[in-house]
Amino acid sequence: MEDLPAKPQIHAYPMILRSIILVLVTCHLSLVTSFGQGQHLSTQNKRAEKWFYSAIDSYQEKNNEKALTEVKRAIEQDPSFTEAFILQGDILADGQLYEPAIESYQSAIKTNNPFSPSLYNILANTQKKIGRYADAKLNLGRFLEFEGIPESKRQQAVAAIRSCDFALQCVANPVPFSPVNLGDSLNTKYDEYINTITSDEAFLYFTRKNPRDAQTIDQVQEFEEEFYFTRRVDSSWYHALNLGPPINTHGNEGALNISPDGNYLFFAACNRDDGYGSCDIYWARKSGARWSEPENLGSVVNSPQWDSQPSFSSDGKTLYFVSKRSGGKGSSDIWKSELQADGQWSIPVNLGDSVNTRAEEMAPFIHPDDQTLYFSSKGHPGMGGFDLFLTRRNPDGDWKTPVNLGYPINTHADEITLVVNAKGTLAYISSDIPGGKGRQDIYQFPLYTEARPLLATYFKGIVYDADTKKKLKARFELIDLATSKTSARSSSDEESGEFLLVLPSEKNYALNVSRDGYLFYSDNFFLTGTNSSAKPFVKNIPLKPIKIGEAVILKNIFFDTDKYILKDQSLAELQKLLGFLQKNPRLKIEISGHTDNVGSAEHNLELSGNRAKAVYQYLIEHDIDRTRLTSAGFGFTQPVDVNTTEQGRANNRRTEFKVIGN
Repeated sequence: MEDLPAKPQIHAYPMILRSIILVLVTCHLSLVTSFGQGQHLSTQNKRAEKWFYSAIDSYQEKNNEKALTEVKRAIEQDPSFTEAFILQGDILADGQLYEPAIESYQSAIKTNNPFSPSLYNILANTQKKIGRYADAKLNLGRFLEFEGIPESKRQQAVAAIRSCDFALQCVANPVPFSPVNLGDSLNTKYDEYINTITSDEAFLYFTRKNPRDAQTIDQVQEFEEEFYFTRRVDSSWYHALNLGPPINTHGNEGALNISPDGNYLFFAACNRDDGYGSCDIYWARKSGARWSEPENLGSVVNSPQWDSQPSFSSDGKTLYFVSKRSGGKGSSDIWKSELQADGQWSIPVNLGDSVNTRAEEMAPFIHPDDQTLYFSSKGHPGMGGFDLFLTRRNPDGDWKTPVNLGYPINTHADEITLVVNAKGTLAYISSDIPGGKGRQDIYQFPLYTEARPLLATYFKGIVYDADTKKKLKARFELIDLATSKTSARSSSDEESGEFLLVLPSEKNYALNVSRDGYLFYSDNFFLTGTNSSAKPFVKNIPLKPIKIGEAVILKNIFFDTDKYILKDQSLAELQKLLGFLQKNPRLKIEISGHTDNVGSAEHNLELSGNRAKAVYQYLIEHDIDRTRLTSAGFGFTQPVDVNTTEQGRANNRRTEFKVIGN
C-alpha cells in the first residue's frame, strides 16, 4: 500500500488554507477567490488532498525537495488537480526552475480554465523572468480581459505590458556587446564581483566568495566574502592577491570602492559592534602600501537601516551610496553626502525622482568625469529584474532621465554592477555568462559610444623636497579656470609621495600643490576640445622650502596679447598667492614680469613691468601690506626657454614671485 502522509487535524485546515494563499500572493497576485469561506479544493480525491496538504507543510518548512515530491504524488492521484499544479509551479519558481514552473501554471489553467484571472498574471511574470516577453504580453492581455480586477492590479499589468514592449524593442535593436573573460588570474570556480579599477588602470579590485572550509563547491554551505586586487602587467592582469587585514576580517565585507586618487577605501560591513544599522559604510586611508584601520563613517551617513554600496567621486568629497533609510522614494535609494573641510560628512541628500523610483535602485558608480552615474534599477523601464542604466548631470546639478544600457548588456536576468575606466572606452561587469571559469566571473567589453562618459585622463607622479629629495605629503587642488571653483582635492601619499589626480576632459584647470613650510607649485591643464585625445600627464613635483632667493612661476596668471589687464581666469591663482601670503605673514616677495623677444626691448620692459604691477596692485587691494611687496619688469632679459619656438616663447612669457625677505 502507498505510504500516505499523516492525516492533518481538522482544526489545522484554516491555517493551511491561509498559508497557501500567502504562497500564491508571493507570485504577485492573490488567488483568494479560490480559497474563500466554504469553498473546497478542485479535487475529490482524498489521497491527492492529503499529499497536497503535506506538500504545503514541507514548503512552509523550506524543504522544497520534499514538497515537490509530495505535490507530484498529489497530481499523480488526480491529474486535474488545479491547486496542486499551482503549488508545483510555485515550488519550481522558488528554485528558479522557471521553464517547468511555466508548464505547471499552464497545466493549472488547462485543468480548470478560468480557475482565476490571477493565474495568467503569475504565468506572465514567470515568462518574463526567462525573457519570453511576447508570451508574457499575451497572457497579461488575457488577464486584463477579465472583469472585476482590482485597479491596482490592472495598473501593474498595464505597466508590465509596457515593460514587455520595451524589452521586445531592445531585443530587436541590440547594442554592441562583446564580453571577454579576464581569465584565471582573477576568476575561479567561485563567485567574483567587480568593485573598482584605478584611474590609471594599474589596479583592479574585486570581491571573491571563498568557502569557509575545504569542501567542494557543490557541498559548500557557507562562504566568506573577501577583497582581492590585481595589478596590470603590460596588457595582462597579474595573479590576484588577498587584500588582507585590516580590511579583510573573519566576517563578511562587500561593496568595496577605491577613490579615484587611490587614497581612500570604502566598503560595507554588517552587524559589527560599532554599527548603527544592519549594514554600515566604513572607510580607510592608504599610507604607503598599507591601509589604516577601518573606521565607521558615523551616524550622519549610516542610519538605523541598511547602508551600503559606496562610490566616491573624483572631486575628492562626494560619496554616493545606497540606503534603505526613511525619507526615500522606494525600498532602496541612491543618496549622496559630502566630506566637509572639518572632516565631517554632510547630511545625506536623496538623488531625487529622476534617479530613484518606488522600486529598488542599487550599485551606483560615479565615473571619474564626475558627470556620469551608472547604476542598477528595478523601477525604470527594463528587461526584467535589475537593469543597468546611466544618467548624466545637468549644469544645474540635477540628473537627467536615466537611459537603459540596452540588450544584450541587460537581459531578463539581474544585471547589477558596472564599472567604467577613466577613458570611458572599457566597461567591466560580473556575470554568469555560459563558458566562464565558475559562477560569477569578471568580464570586460568595449563600451559603445552612446553609453560612454566624458573622457577623464590623469596626472600622476611623486612629490619630493627639492633640496633633500625626501618624499612629501602635499595637498592638491584642481580649479576650474572658467569659474575659479575647486573641481577636485587630493593629496600625495605620506610615505611614497605618490599622487594620482583625475582630470575630466572638456575643461581647463589650474593646479595648486602646497605644503606648510614650502612654496606652492603652480601648473595648468587645457583640456577643452580633447574629449577623444587627452593623454595622461606624468611628472614629478619638487617643492621648494621657503627661503630667500627661491622663486615660483605663476602659470595661471593670464593677460591678453600685449595687454596688462588681468584676465578673469587669473582669479584662482591670485587667490592662492593671496592665501599663501596670509599664511606666511612675515614673507616679503618680489613680483616680476617677463616677456618673449618679440618687439622692442623698451616695449617689452614696460609691458612686463605693468603686468607685475597688476598683480602687486591686486594683493594690496586685498589687504597685503605694501611693505611686503615689490614689483619689477625684466622684459626678455631672463628667459627660461628658447625664443625660437612658439612653446619656448610661451614659457618665457610669465609672471613670477621670489622670496626676498623672511
